[in-house]
Amino acid sequence: MFALVDCNNFYASCERVFRPDLIGKPVVVLSNNDGCVIARSSEAKACGIPMGAVAFMYRDAFEKHQIHVFSSNYALYGDMSNRVMSILQQFTPEVEVYSIDEAFLKFTGYQHYDLSNYGIEMRKRVQKWTGIPISIGFAPTKALAKVANKIAKKFSNQTQGSYAIDTEEKRIKALRWTKIEDVWGIGGQHAKRLQALQVHTAYDFTQLPDAWVQKHMSVVGLRLKHELQGKPTLDLELPACKKNIATTRSFDRSIYTIEELRERITTFSVICAEKLRKQKSKCHTVIVLLKTNKFKQASGRYYYSKAVTLPYASNSAITLTQYALQGLKDLFVEGFEYKKAGIIVTDLISQTHQQLDLFVQENPKHQSLMQTMDQINQKWGKHHLKLAGQDMHRTWKMRQESLSPKYTTNVNDIIEVLCE
Repeated sequence: MFALVDCNNFYASCERVFRPDLIGKPVVVLSNNDGCVIARSSEAKACGIPMGAVAFMYRDAFEKHQIHVFSSNYALYGDMSNRVMSILQQFTPEVEVYSIDEAFLKFTGYQHYDLSNYGIEMRKRVQKWTGIPISIGFAPTKALAKVANKIAKKFSNQTQGSYAIDTEEKRIKALRWTKIEDVWGIGGQHAKRLQALQVHTAYDFTQLPDAWVQKHMSVVGLRLKHELQGKPTLDLELPACKKNIATTRSFDRSIYTIEELRERITTFSVICAEKLRKQKSKCHTVIVLLKTNKFKQASGRYYYSKAVTLPYASNSAITLTQYALQGLKDLFVEGFEYKKAGIIVTDLISQTHQQLDLFVQENPKHQSLMQTMDQINQKWGKHHLKLAGQDMHRTWKMRQESLSPKYTTNVNDIIEVLCE
């Protein structure tokens, strides 16, 4: 049996853990630079705040409904997520962290367990130890576990947040209840096509011929159909090295000069190089991204990119910066308002399986220099040691006007209790 564990309204729940006075009150969390709503409590949803709502357009609605607004605090959310996942590993060693607030679990040899009650026990422990509410769905396949999780969350009073699809009768009933557009893996275009064929539920989808599904939705759609029929085709995925690594940021103001963009591209290259070294990889290609203000762009084009191929694979911040700045030079156009920039490193290989070139080699001193930088920054704090091309005095920050303290990751933000 598989289980899908989902943290309810995760970002909002993290804020409530340290602000219990907000329990039962509407809460929203905003994206980078306080742009739009990316998380809502149930109370905020009831107030009519949609996902993706532009913050400045809904300012009056926030005030009218007394909605508590928070800037995204990823340091806090990431730490709380790690705590939840470590607790789940106490119930089964087979855990696939699917996202920051979701995980698939595999239960082998639990045929004689009442999994619904086991899920309730899991839910109570996570709630008690972290304060984060979760919902759990059990089923013979991962796709059905997604469906079971939706049922556990939708009917939390009846299920106590844990539901198991463990009989054929429950499977059919659950699929008939699930709308086709809500099925995991069914995108908007596929949903419209299926609805035009009078396929409105997940159960209707399972009744389609295999040949039609494979022809119009490829082998991926066929696997999904088999999963919904209770035939396991997807197993837990082991953590793997990333195939691409990206660092992108929106600016808190428009940037007009290449000098400021050079500093940003240098910093992003340094960050990508650190991530490469962390997973013991090197890259062959650096892609530079620039985004201008689309509302002030006469040409209509506002997204620009340039791929630069390195002569040798590297994870050196010096090398990546050198070639990224070449790409920036080719992309930059005087007079544009730049709102966002970024770096993507791709064509990754393991640093232990590098093909050497007889004539072109990276400076061998880079490797020991990067190791020293990593050690110093790990000991004394992130970005304590920088490249000369980075701003040594200014730390670029996102607009986070409603940022909560980093209660669990910054010693200066730890809650103080006054005992008398």
